Amino acid sequence: MRNTAKLTTAVLAVGALTFGLTACGSENDSAGSSDTSGPLVVAASPVPHAEILTYVKDNLAKKAGLDLEVKEFTDYVTPNTATEDGSVDANYFQNQPYLDDFNKKNGTHIVPVVTVHLEPLGLYSNSVKSADALKSGATIAVPNDSVNEARALKLLDAGGIITLKDGVGNDATPADIAKNPKNLKFKELEAAQTPRSLDDVDAAVINGNYAIEADLSPAKDALVLESAKDNPYGNFLAVKDGNEDDPRVKKLAQLLTSDEVKKFIEDKYDGSVIPSF
Repeated sequence: MRNTAKLTTAVLAVGALTFGLTACGSENDSAGSSDTSGPLVVAASPVPHAEILTYVKDNLAKKAGLDLEVKEFTDYVTPNTATEDGSVDANYFQNQPYLDDFNKKNGTHIVPVVTVHLEPLGLYSNSVKSADALKSGATIAVPNDSVNEARALKLLDAGGIITLKDGVGNDATPADIAKNPKNLKFKELEAAQTPRSLDDVDAAVINGNYAIEADLSPAKDALVLESAKDNPYGNFLAVKDGNEDDPRVKKLAQLLTSDEVKKFIEDKYDGSVIPSF
């Protein structure tokens, strides 16, 4: 039976409160826990992260001597706060630019362990069949967190839809657009809400995991799709600083980068999720 705990909003709120309390602790609290008994509890976005972890749990973990428990979160905040306060042992949902920004803004101490896959960011629409068909004054929904918004704008720049100012980094906003030939408007939404906005906007830039959850195929449905070449947005297994040597974490890192997992990702997601190892 699939051993996956789905967290309610109430549980998420408790996790956030717990983080708020622990954030006031001593500096020594930033050190990793030395307790490696019990199952390895990993927080993950439902798709594809939890699906990949569940494949590992059901097919590889027992033989490797790993007791793995998967907890699903539907936001991009609680997995890190839960990892920081010890509610979970690790998480699997994010990329390096997002983590760097999160640690800086929240005073957390999360570090990557191993990169597993890339979910290409894409531009989607229910009203037009190509990016060229976007009308003047069209509205495009973009994620409202700073890293994913910058990533979305870079995607539109790469697709020739807008032009960003030279030297813009991972904190780009619509104010950094140098050329906007179609006078596009931007609607900033929580990343998880972008697929649901497709009936209300002309197009939306959607993270790969949320696109898949919404039955969109990045490889087939995206009007513009992020290139995998030299892409810094690979998703990785992460832990609180100091827990990298936890033998359970090391076992999971090996399993997540095994030939079996690579084949599972390639077969199941058909180019919408790309192995990064």
